[in-house]
Amino acid sequence: MPSAGPVPRRAVQLTALLAMFAAYTCQLAGALLPQVSLFVIASAAGLALDLYLQMKQPGLLSLLGKVRFDVTVRQLLRDMLIVLGMLRMEGINPIAEHSPLTIGLLAFYMTHFACQAAAVLVRRRRTLPIVTRNIDTSGLRLTAAPPRILSRRPGHRLLTFSLPVTAGLLATVVTRDAFWGGVGLALALATAVAGTLYLASWLLPAKSPASETEALEWLRTWLEAYRPTVGLYFSGGTTSAYQANMWLSTLPQLDGKPVIVLRERFMVQKIEATDVPVVCIPKVAHLMLLEHSTIKMMLHPANSGKTSQVLRIPSIKHAFINHGESDKLSSCNPYAKAYDEVWVAGPAARERYQLADIGVEDKDVVEVGRPQLAPIRPYAGPPADNGPTTVLYAPTWEGWTTDPGNTSVILAGENIVRQLLADPGVRLIYKPHPMTGSVDPRAGRANERIMAMITEANTRRDGSRPGAETAAELRRRTVELDRLTSTHFRADADEAERMMLQSVPDTGRGEAVAAATAAWERAYWASVPEWEHQIITGPRPALYTCFNHADLLISDVSSVVSDYLTSEKPYAVANTSGLTEKEFRAGFPTVRAATVLSRGAKEIPALLEAVRHPEKDTLAAARAELKTHLLGPAEPPSLARFNAAVLALCAEADARRDRMAARPLSEVPTQREGAEETAAELASEEIELEPAGPGEPSDAAEPADTPDGTDPVNA
Repeated sequence: MPSAGPVPRRAVQLTALLAMFAAYTCQLAGALLPQVSLFVIASAAGLALDLYLQMKQPGLLSLLGKVRFDVTVRQLLRDMLIVLGMLRMEGINPIAEHSPLTIGLLAFYMTHFACQAAAVLVRRRRTLPIVTRNIDTSGLRLTAAPPRILSRRPGHRLLTFSLPVTAGLLATVVTRDAFWGGVGLALALATAVAGTLYLASWLLPAKSPASETEALEWLRTWLEAYRPTVGLYFSGGTTSAYQANMWLSTLPQLDGKPVIVLRERFMVQKIEATDVPVVCIPKVAHLMLLEHSTIKMMLHPANSGKTSQVLRIPSIKHAFINHGESDKLSSCNPYAKAYDEVWVAGPAARERYQLADIGVEDKDVVEVGRPQLAPIRPYAGPPADNGPTTVLYAPTWEGWTTDPGNTSVILAGENIVRQLLADPGVRLIYKPHPMTGSVDPRAGRANERIMAMITEANTRRDGSRPGAETAAELRRRTVELDRLTSTHFRADADEAERMMLQSVPDTGRGEAVAAATAAWERAYWASVPEWEHQIITGPRPALYTCFNHADLLISDVSSVVSDYLTSEKPYAVANTSGLTEKEFRAGFPTVRAATVLSRGAKEIPALLEAVRHPEKDTLAAARAELKTHLLGPAEPPSLARFNAAVLALCAEADARRDRMAARPLSEVPTQREGAEETAAELASEEIELEPAGPGEPSDAAEPADTPDGTDPVNA
């Protein structure tokens, strides 16, 4: 449970730390006394515990690394204590007559450091200045990656190679025979030397990929051959990929040649299945290659710190398309005035920008609708007489700001769910925002209590369940969808190898995934009984599918409401802001056609009555009017309006290029003033390498990618 999770985790970490230091203490005590049994057990236990923590608690080991107690120091301390123990025990002296043991141990560490140096060189050699998907990379001379235990897991490598060393030396302590220590050291040395030489073979020309200069020239050549016109530019943290993924279905349907431009290396694998070429350009110096490409405009679904870097390119027009619209203040970010145009769904967002008074001029706001909403089915009448009334409760999360009423989960969530569960004719679908509880622990605790209420309510219900064939069909569809959406790489694959394996365009894969997703969703809903409440916390089934199965939505002030209005079905918005209902409706346009719920949710019985009996629904006309106000007219379709806006902005880019080409060079000012500042910024950039794999702390020479603090609005 999220509310109780951190305490056990800290307890486990504290216990592991205490056990580690207890092992060192017992090892030292066993050496000084001397006490062979205690010494041997403590030495072996310390190594075993370190190996376990490498696999299960990498975060704890990362903390130890920050205080300079990393794996090399820990293992070196263990080996020094073993040498001390041998000195204190009769029959063996690793300094005098058995000095080869000490020399062999030093040679082992020298080999470890040589292997680590080779690993750093190999990683740097295999880290190209760009990362791609769906693009033929045969010209980059990419090859399979070396074993990751050699190239990317120094901790695992040292501890694994140390096993025969520790075993041999401890056997020497027990038997007083240096032969066993020599055998262990010889085996470890042979393994380490062989591994180092094998890893170093990736530095030979036959296994070396293109250099930075060659890779950039390759990118320039590809841009000239492909001639992209429209780019989707995205930069964000590890949890923000959905902001770009929601536009993947729209991008291929535009007139022109699309390309997806990313800035973080890890984001390449977080972009879902698509046929569109993907190019990741981490460094701003290389990003400027786009200035001389055929790209005419960039679509921006989110703001980030790195957005300002691409805005420097004057030959490209930029449109902010956002990743959802709501009445929240965060939907009107002053950063939007940096773009050439701000594209919104309908008149409501245009008015929102003008009321916000943040510097976005009305002439730069373009209404394009929401092309992604096409899968949402329109209202088809009240629930069947004998069927349940399906209510979707989809609250938003608490947000980064302290605005009151961001989420209803804390103050009203349990009351809303309690009222719904009290009606035997209701089937509840609870789909909380995936970030619920990430900022305010109270939201996480309330979310857990709500799910417990729903689970307990299901135990009191009884009814028939679909047959075994429906469950089998769901399993089959799940396997098929996982096969299409999951890109499986071997464990040793690094960024360059994944890039090589994804060099073949996913032609038709997007359509195949869409078809498989639709089939999975049909199988899912067929496999769950109509009377059973559902808790949906994962990405499947998708929110829009839940819309199609719901008769009523209950949510907060969020983009969920705007999207749901496409169906014109009844909806309610929880008011936990402290405003009166009149102030709440006036302040948030999306609430104008909603039933407003108080914190006690006492309005729900009457709301359910209106859903079941449309003649009592007094807000139907208001919903139809508000739909147009929020999302624009039904004709022409949103995709047509969006495409027209793309073509218009591309035409503006062409017109500017023509004007610049017609002017004498002497009249053209320097396009990027402040060159010294830009040069200083480029010089300060660090090379961005692939993060360490799961279960391993990153090396200092291989920093892990970190989120850059994008500001999510709401899914």
